[in-house]
Amino acid sequence: MSIELAMPKLGLTMKTGKVSKWFVAEGAMVKQGDDLFEVETDKITNKVESPADGVLFQILVQPKQEVAVGAVLGIIAEPGENPARVEGGAASSPAGDADAASPAAAQKSTPAAAQPPRSGGRAFSSPAARRLACELDVDIACVVGSGPEGRILERDVRARFDAVGKIKITPLAAVVAARAGLDITTLTGTGEGGKIVREDVERALHPEKFAAEEAKAQAGAASCADGSGANGFGANGFGADGPGTVPMEGMRKIIADNMQASLQNSAQLTLVSEADVTACVDIIADLRARHKKDKDFRLSMNDVLILAVSRTLKKHPRMNATLDGDTITRHAEVHMGVAVALPEGLVVPVLHNADDMGLLRIASEARLLAGRARKGGLTPDDMSGGTFTITNMAHSVVDFFTPILKPGETGILGVGRVTEKPVVRNGAIVVRSMMGLSLTFDHRVEDGAPAAEFLKTLTEFLAEPALLLF
Repeated sequence: MSIELAMPKLGLTMKTGKVSKWFVAEGAMVKQGDDLFEVETDKITNKVESPADGVLFQILVQPKQEVAVGAVLGIIAEPGENPARVEGGAASSPAGDADAASPAAAQKSTPAAAQPPRSGGRAFSSPAARRLACELDVDIACVVGSGPEGRILERDVRARFDAVGKIKITPLAAVVAARAGLDITTLTGTGEGGKIVREDVERALHPEKFAAEEAKAQAGAASCADGSGANGFGANGFGADGPGTVPMEGMRKIIADNMQASLQNSAQLTLVSEADVTACVDIIADLRARHKKDKDFRLSMNDVLILAVSRTLKKHPRMNATLDGDTITRHAEVHMGVAVALPEGLVVPVLHNADDMGLLRIASEARLLAGRARKGGLTPDDMSGGTFTITNMAHSVVDFFTPILKPGETGILGVGRVTEKPVVRNGAIVVRSMMGLSLTFDHRVEDGAPAAEFLKTLTEFLAEPALLLF
């Protein structure tokens, strides 16, 4: 049975998307998990994988064509199958939240043949239960019976429907789980708001593979001496680009448009200062030593910076503001954008409500965000709602630079490398770990003196991190 490929809803605010490219030609064989096409929004590009093995029977939406969420982009057919071709371009699908669609609706879009049978034999059920299961699109093989000898009754079907209906899961994850016979009520989601994504399903199906990959990633992160890369916030460069011409498209085009708009539509000024982070370096080293037997423990200077900047923004709320037209909004919560350099370009996922988090939770949440960024799993929601941004170049030889504001935000902090320098303390020359800080702000929203006070408070927090406890 053929499967329709719909334009995914990658975030709560996404209404339309553009197919930037197809990775597979029409008529080619595909396997489940193969990259099929790339979706481009105004914030991000995402690769979409094939939900099943088969043949890419028809492509309905060509590259650069923008369509509504839910529109049918293509059709996957089983080998030898010859479904009716769709004429006239992209087909439409019912309106709704595709990415947060109910699992029952996701089951409906899954071929009946893909629904897993109950292991261990036949599922005994009453005719009324089977009829209700059909009406509600509930896979009766996953229903636990409460009747005599485990017989499935109507109430069991309805209980299953109610339980599954409360679970947030992406359509692709629902299809993969259904084909593998995996009960989604047993899964823990790692997506936005606890949503189950494809990676959660794969982790449940192949725990050994994911354990090995995570161990490898953790080993690589631990090798970062200054800790700036422990959460994946670091650059590997853009690769060995040879001579020639390349189109300005995809992520590069999104970055170019945002940076140009930022510089054209704001009055940007950069202040620089140095912070004594000797105490921070010592605390990080001490905590790593105390948790050296915990393979899941990761802590970096970037985590400390997120905590310190969040606390500083609470003391200087005018810097935690966004400008939209003639309206300045000062936000009560801190939603921290953290720049992540990828081979394809720079992305800025947002750590929401960072001001409510402690240091270890920041470390954990930031690592999850960076991991999704590296795997191309960020959604527009992951990239939206930021109130301030940190961009870290501590991995390089840079001390100070002029970071460019994310459009709409009032401030962005550029973080330089940590170096040991001779400084004068109490009349004596001592060696301290010093870090360069570069604060770019929008002079339309904030003035130089308060911006300098923001930097002063931040350097005090970094010099005496114990102050962050109060």
